[in-house]
Amino acid sequence: MEGLRMQNFKRMWALLGVVALGAAVAASSAVASHKAGPTIVIWTDSNRAPAVTQVANQWASSSGATIKVVQKNFGDIQTGLGTVAVADAPDVVLAAHDWTGQLAANGLVEPLYPSTAIKSQFPSYTLGAFSYGTAVKKLYGIPVQVENIGLVVNTKLAPVPKTFAQVEATALKFKKKNKLAFGICVQQGSGGDAYHMYPFFSGLGGYVFGTNAAGNLDPSNIGVANPTFLKNSSLIDKWNKEGLINSKVDGSTCQAAFTTSKTPYWVTGPWNDAVIQKAGIKFRVVQVPPIAKPAVPFLGVNGFMVTKYATTHNVDSAAKDLVTNFFSKPDAQKALAAAGGRAPANIKAKSADPILAQFGAAGKGGVPMPNIPQMSSVWSDLGAAWVRSTKGAGAMPAARSFKGAARSIAAKIG
Repeated sequence: MEGLRMQNFKRMWALLGVVALGAAVAASSAVASHKAGPTIVIWTDSNRAPAVTQVANQWASSSGATIKVVQKNFGDIQTGLGTVAVADAPDVVLAAHDWTGQLAANGLVEPLYPSTAIKSQFPSYTLGAFSYGTAVKKLYGIPVQVENIGLVVNTKLAPVPKTFAQVEATALKFKKKNKLAFGICVQQGSGGDAYHMYPFFSGLGGYVFGTNAAGNLDPSNIGVANPTFLKNSSLIDKWNKEGLINSKVDGSTCQAAFTTSKTPYWVTGPWNDAVIQKAGIKFRVVQVPPIAKPAVPFLGVNGFMVTKYATTHNVDSAAKDLVTNFFSKPDAQKALAAAGGRAPANIKAKSADPILAQFGAAGKGGVPMPNIPQMSSVWSDLGAAWVRSTKGAGAMPAARSFKGAARSIAAKIG
């Protein structure tokens, strides 16, 4: 009898042990199921912070991640990425494409490998803008928005021009009529502005860097004073003599003249859209008509990059999924690009804004600003070459001015 009681007693404790173990496993599973997902830190500017927060949280709601958006001045994102403490560093950053070479060369961003289906939704130049490599190119960012300048035409004053000769004749007519110091309103100022002058530069056959056999930008091939450009550079001397282009003109001068209908043409970008509409100007945006060559603009592409800190924070896989597979989607692109007031990079994400669509068309065939580190040695000299040759009385002949710029750039690059 005593032995039977002992057996029952042992069975009871064994059963309680099984129950306890089951409870422990269930509790452990419950904790695991509620375990917090990764936290992704994103640096962006204040303009796009609300849209970035909204779009990223849509991804986070299904992935179990937490999104932390940190607002920065746009330019500070690039400089801060190399100096920030690891604990405060971002996993994802909004970036300009021309930062790519410097950030990649410094090992601050990681390559991305989107599927063929994703890459097919983007113009090749937008992907190329975020690609870098001295031998083999790698993609370091997913493009989100594209911007460029165009020729904004006051359609009440002049029809949309089809040739550069029409632009020149009409601009000079209004210069004389309104006693202006310029014909075409394109900003330079004392420091020069190689970005706004690029359509005229490309239209005369100029380029900044050529490419090597592998298709990569070649900093030893400087096209600032290439033979084709020099052959056409006498047109700059003509424009200077007749006052078609004047380097003393700055952005505020252009805005004042165009919004008061004193000139029919303004070479500018979508950032002045609201100013023009507020002035009640009826306008159309087109590409500057061909000169000797197509007068294409520089293109700026913004997008998102995954930083090296994502690996340090153990969120590399999640950060790449967010950027590569979610920020690339048409709906995400529409929201992110609209917040920046630009056209989306994804060709399936058509802009609902007709003005942005016109600027997009004006960028056809454009050249992404070179994203290699050597580009920093170009801006000031190329801008100064235009200032010297379009300053009116006492201007330097264009051929001489641009040859000097090319020598200076080559010396800086070494």
